[in-house]
Amino acid sequence: MLVQQILKAKSDDGVVTLPPGSSVAAAAKLLATRRIGAVVVSPDGKQVKGIVSERDIVRELSQKGAKCMAETVDAMMTREIVHCALADASDAVLARMTQGRFRHMPVIEAGEMVGLISIGDVVKAQLQKLEMEKDALEGMIKGF
Repeated sequence: MLVQQILKAKSDDGVVTLPPGSSVAAAAKLLATRRIGAVVVSPDGKQVKGIVSERDIVRELSQKGAKCMAETVDAMMTREIVHCALADASDAVLARMTQGRFRHMPVIEAGEMVGLISIGDVVKAQLQKLEMEKDALEGMIKGF
């Protein structure tokens, strides 16, 4: 399955972003309100400057306490972003996410972000693929 197919199957309203300079408190509120695990830091919704996840915020809270909530996301966001393209296979994307130990990956086409996939999206796609293969094999065995 391709990343493009995974994005089409998602029933969301696009990528949730915050502009650089936003407070950590604003990021935490957005994550909680939208019930998501990460937010992309982007000045225009197309360029990816970084990603801030729940884990990033918890890590900062454990080190600095509540005062980190007044800081900006720029200080804690992941800046070296691993991304994928619409034509990438879900197997390869899952391997990169697992190896890199991250759960969210922007989808970039022609230098612009066109989507964001989570490890949950990729695992769901892999399970659907396995189910289709199982059904096909059962059909062959049973003579359908």
